[in-house]
Amino acid sequence: MLNLSIEEIYDEHNGLVYNLCLNYLQNIEDAEEVTQDVFVTIFKKQEEFKSNSSLKTWIYRITVNHCLDFLKAKKRKKRFGFIIPIYDNSESYSYSDFNHPGIILENREATEKLLKLINELPDNQKTALILKIIDELSQKEIAEVMDLSVKAVESLLSRAKNNLKEKIKQSEGYNN
Repeated sequence: MLNLSIEEIYDEHNGLVYNLCLNYLQNIEDAEEVTQDVFVTIFKKQEEFKSNSSLKTWIYRITVNHCLDFLKAKKRKKRFGFIIPIYDNSESYSYSDFNHPGIILENREATEKLLKLINELPDNQKTALILKIIDELSQKEIAEVMDLSVKAVESLLSRAKNNLKEKIKQSEGYNN
């Protein structure tokens, strides 16, 4: 059971949730939508919160799960897009939609390329990498968020970095 009101939770954690969504989804509108969904879930599931983990860890876990679900839904929509009639005006996602306020214009192309490669990583590696590099969580905190051991997180991060290095080499035309 939470000791704070939903407004207090929102005020305290809105920035954290939004930034994690933005780093994960790389699109302002998508990040705003998922942020709202996260707080609706927190409101609905506040009775389920047990103090086994910190509130911050619980919120991170909900946020990561919502981001993963959102991306899976987008992939499904994209995969079955041929079924949607031509007159449907729904938008499909492309990296030209990339819109992250923290990225200055001259670094935008390189950042888009790097984020595209990060998005190609398996979900668990991508999650660990974002939580470590962008959100600057400790391996212990990442382990709590992902419900893994610290050793498993260490292994995930190592594989993520190695896979990312390989993807960068391949994208630059090196075949070592």
